[in-house]
Amino acid sequence: MQHVDTSYGSNEDGLIWGYRLSPDAPAEPITTEAVRDFLASGDASRRQDFIWLHFSLANQGSKRYLREVLDLPDAFHDSLASAVGSTRVELDDGALVAVIHDVLFDSTFDASEVGTTSLCIAPRLVVSARLRPLRSVDRLRAAVRSGQTFRSPVELLAHLLRDQANVLGDILRKSTVRVDQIEDRLLANQVPTDRKELGALRRSLVRLQRLLAPEPTALFRLLNRPPAWISRDDVLDLQQAAEEFSAAIGDSSALVERVKLIQEELAALINENTSRTLFVLTVVTVLALPVNLIAGLFGMNVGGVPLTQSAHGFAIVVTALVILTALLAYVSFRRRGD
Repeated sequence: MQHVDTSYGSNEDGLIWGYRLSPDAPAEPITTEAVRDFLASGDASRRQDFIWLHFSLANQGSKRYLREVLDLPDAFHDSLASAVGSTRVELDDGALVAVIHDVLFDSTFDASEVGTTSLCIAPRLVVSARLRPLRSVDRLRAAVRSGQTFRSPVELLAHLLRDQANVLGDILRKSTVRVDQIEDRLLANQVPTDRKELGALRRSLVRLQRLLAPEPTALFRLLNRPPAWISRDDVLDLQQAAEEFSAAIGDSSALVERVKLIQEELAALINENTSRTLFVLTVVTVLALPVNLIAGLFGMNVGGVPLTQSAHGFAIVVTALVILTALLAYVSFRRRGD
C-alpha cells in the first residue's frame, strides 16, 4: 500500500522549524529533542540565547507536544482554537501571548482568506503555531536564515509586527492605485460600472484594519507596564512597531474616507444623469401631446369634424401643430434653463 504522509511538512511533534538564536551569532537549527535540555540548561556564557519553535497545527502531534513538553500559559492554548479576531499582544502568566494575521488580499476579500499564527514569547523561548502558512512569518524565517541576529525574543516579535505593518502598507498602495483609476474616470464625467467594487473595497479596508492592527488598549498597557524581563530597548522596538501600525491605520482610514466621498460623488452624478434622462422623456411626451390630441380628435368617425371640406384643411392643421409644438418646446426648455 502507498504510504500517506500526514506530517504536513513537520516532524512527528509538529515542528516545522526550530532555531537557536544569539545576539552575536547566526541562528543554529535545533530539534525538539534538544529543546528540553536547552530550557533546563543554566549555561551562563550563553544565557542570552533563546529558541524559536514554529509548529504546524495541521499535525495532531503539535498540540500534544505543546501541552506535555512546553510550559505555556493557558491563553496561548486558547488562542489556537479561537475564532479570527483582531491582532493582539497581551501579557499572561509572565509571558507575552500574541495573535497575528496575514491575508491574501483582493477586492473580494473575506475571512476565509485569513491566515492566523499564535505566538508565546518568554525570556528564552518563542513558540509560534499556525494552520496555514503566513507570508510575514516566512519573511521572518528568511531573515533568520540569512544571518540576521536578534538580541531577544521581543525583538523577534517587533520584527514580525513591522512585517505586518508592511503587509497593510502594500495593500493600501494597491488599493490607492485602484481608487485613483476610478476617481480619474469620475472626474472625466464617465460613470463607471464598478460601483460594486468601490463598496467591496471600502468594506475590505475596514475589515483589514480590524484584523491587522493590534488592539490599542492591550498594546498601550504592555508598553507602559512591561514585565521585568523585557529590556528598555525591546520596549522601544515594540513602540516603533506600534507607531508604524498607527501610521498605516491612519492612511487606511483616510483611504476609506476618500472612497466614501467618491461613492457620494458617484451617486450624485448618477442621480443627475437620471434626472436628465427623465427630463428628456418628459419633454418628448409633452411635444407629442398636441399631435396625439389632434390625431385623436380628427380620427373620430362622427359628423361635424372641422375643415373636412376645406382644400387647405391639412395645411392649416399641420401649421397649427408646428406652432403649438414649438411653443411647448420653448416653454419647457426655458424652464429647464431657469
